[in-house]
Amino acid sequence: MIETLLHSPFAEIATLLVMAAVFGLFGVLLRQPLIVSFIVVGLFAGPSALDVVRSDAQIALLSELGIAVLLFLVGIKLDVKLIRSLGVVSVITGLGQVAFTAFFGYLIGLSLGLEHVTSIYVTVALTFSSTIIIVKLLSDKREIDALHGQIALGFLIVQDLVVVLAMIVLSAIGIGAPDHGGRGGGSIVTVLASGVAMVAAVVLFVRYLATPLTERLARAPELLVIFAIALASMFAAIGDVVGLGKEVGGLMAGVALASTPYRETIAARLAPLRDFLLLFFFIALGATLDLSLLGTHVIGAVVFSLFVLVGNPLIVLAIMGSMGYRKRTSFLAGLTVAQISEFSLIFVAMGVSLGHVTDDALGLVAMVGLVTIAASTYMITYSQRLYVLFEPLLGVFERKGTPREPSEAGAHAASGYKVILFGLGRFGTAVGLRLKKRGIPVLGVDFNPEAVRRWRALGLDADFGDASDPELVAELPFRGAEWMVSTVPIHPTGLSHEDTRRTLIQLVRAAGFTGQIATASHSVGDTEVMLGAGADLVLEPFQDAADRAVELLCGAAGEERTEFPEIAAEGRATW
Repeated sequence: MIETLLHSPFAEIATLLVMAAVFGLFGVLLRQPLIVSFIVVGLFAGPSALDVVRSDAQIALLSELGIAVLLFLVGIKLDVKLIRSLGVVSVITGLGQVAFTAFFGYLIGLSLGLEHVTSIYVTVALTFSSTIIIVKLLSDKREIDALHGQIALGFLIVQDLVVVLAMIVLSAIGIGAPDHGGRGGGSIVTVLASGVAMVAAVVLFVRYLATPLTERLARAPELLVIFAIALASMFAAIGDVVGLGKEVGGLMAGVALASTPYRETIAARLAPLRDFLLLFFFIALGATLDLSLLGTHVIGAVVFSLFVLVGNPLIVLAIMGSMGYRKRTSFLAGLTVAQISEFSLIFVAMGVSLGHVTDDALGLVAMVGLVTIAASTYMITYSQRLYVLFEPLLGVFERKGTPREPSEAGAHAASGYKVILFGLGRFGTAVGLRLKKRGIPVLGVDFNPEAVRRWRALGLDADFGDASDPELVAELPFRGAEWMVSTVPIHPTGLSHEDTRRTLIQLVRAAGFTGQIATASHSVGDTEVMLGAGADLVLEPFQDAADRAVELLCGAAGEERTEFPEIAAEGRATW
């Protein structure tokens, strides 16, 4: 009976899910993305270890559906306005990194004895970085709105566009090839005609049906999600039948809904399903890797991993430095490309299904993925400390004057600011406007370019910069300033949860500031920590607002209120 249970497909899937949960928990404790945990599950569940994976057809079906949903979500993000919004630096850096990585990676592959076709597949796979992982890490660190975060997000989108193009080209190359892995065959003329017909159908759907249909379906959100999955599956099936492949079909389904006002809702609701289904792709991938043969890939995996971990960031540093960005911005942005993507594995898997490369190439890329994703997670987490460590060596990557990031601190040196305020969010903007009304000169500093532009639009002076950047802090006009105010939120900069506010206090004192320091706090315990770190005054926005509200409710309602229409228009008016 136990043997029958173990061979039951349902029991097998249940076992894999339990293993995924257990290994995923260990991965989370080690601050690792789930991709790493899922591939490890496949390795242990495969025939070379526990031999749990036996329902190959069922797992392959779930895997293919996961890839179709993944490409659908990529397609739904592709808007015609996207290219114009990326910016020159994102396009140049993204395309430049792809080109240089592909060129040097190809030479490395040949030097390691790989065949030409295998070298091309492997090196193209190395050019892709994981948008999902990077966005998650930068969001956790609250750096997604920083200049380096915005640039990184821009060239990651460029990489996504490149991988889409690469998959389309790969599908075209496979047209008319022998039927591998269930991929449809057919003549070139038939496949091209079918492809043109699919594109025409998408254009007509977008033009006449997409928006009104999704508006009607949106009245029942569950139906909207089912429709999106059905569309992705249908297009993926059609693409597979005509020879374009499930990947291209799923992508075109996403493009069909990219112009609708509900694309963000659809993407948000399908993201958990994508992650669940991709679990089986990575399990299937890990199960194909023979642990006893992984030793044959060690040298190649080490070389390619070092190339991705070190070479890719250096390429970004060189490109951004030549464009006039500061070495710190270039370094932090460069760390985001120090790993390969889930698309890298899917791309090579397509090559295996077409018969262009063998499973050995997929195993090599999988090992590189495990190493680079695991290592780059810590590199991005400790990015601030790594910059301090390598800063003396990075001067060669910075042009004199850094025209893309003009330092305006020197221009403010003679302006006589009484208050220098870090953090131009809601609370910081309210404080700055009230100081201005009282005639107190204030200079704001923030790492979000949009926040800086917003402050300047309100008639306030502002500098772009990161509160944890020693060079930026040292250049600020502290002479004559009486207060340094920090309204930045609690911001762990590493696994030790070092607080940015505490770092800022140390930096301003090291820069020679002799005035008083005020920081924002949101709890009693945090207030004690800030006072112990050297703050002279701790601002508690919620407590202070509550005290003021009680005063007004208890008879002080006739007192004058200070209102700022500029903030009230954004729903952020405070007393």
